[in-house]
Amino acid sequence: MSDIFREVDEDVRRDRFEQIWKQYGNLVVAAALLVVAAAAGWQLYGHFRLKMEERASAKFQTAIEASESGRPAEAESLLANIMKKGPSGYAVLARFREAAETGKRDPAAGVTLYDVLAADAGLGAALQGLAQLRAAMLLADTQPAADLAKRLDPLTGAASPWRNLARELLGLAQLKAQDYEAAGRYFDEIVTDPETPAALRQRVDIYLGIVKAGPLPAKS
Repeated sequence: MSDIFREVDEDVRRDRFEQIWKQYGNLVVAAALLVVAAAAGWQLYGHFRLKMEERASAKFQTAIEASESGRPAEAESLLANIMKKGPSGYAVLARFREAAETGKRDPAAGVTLYDVLAADAGLGAALQGLAQLRAAMLLADTQPAADLAKRLDPLTGAASPWRNLARELLGLAQLKAQDYEAAGRYFDEIVTDPETPAALRQRVDIYLGIVKAGPLPAKS
């Protein structure tokens, strides 16, 4: 009897399966095809993205070589192409490089480009801070210490990754203005920061030697 019940049960399940398949079989096949297509599409997208990044990387390197070989127009043309068509990461790199290239021939125009980057919230605080720092570097030879401080003081906080480079620029600006006390404060902040790199510490030791020596005596 158990064999009969088993056969009946199998027939019932087979009939039930056939009913379900007739009702939902097309959906199952469609779902399976969709999964396969999605996987293939993702692989194709990954391959396409990799190729785009490789092309952008090659163009970016060529732009650097053109700049270093005295061909700024070619460099700027390549950078403009990356900014327009390249992946987002390389587009940002190209914007920074464009500002640097522009700053070589026209510091004021370079500062303007860096200021645009500094105002772009989409870049994130770290890259915005880098743009502020690079703009200040272009202005360091011509701007009074007070004007540089307006730009750089926000970068000197403990959480800023650029704090010690900003302090260095501000300290040098104060040295140039012959405010040795203010310069010493900035340099002391660098020395007491446990995360200060060794190379920067060596530079600051030289600066502090100048601070301790004080201003040169006036000529009689």
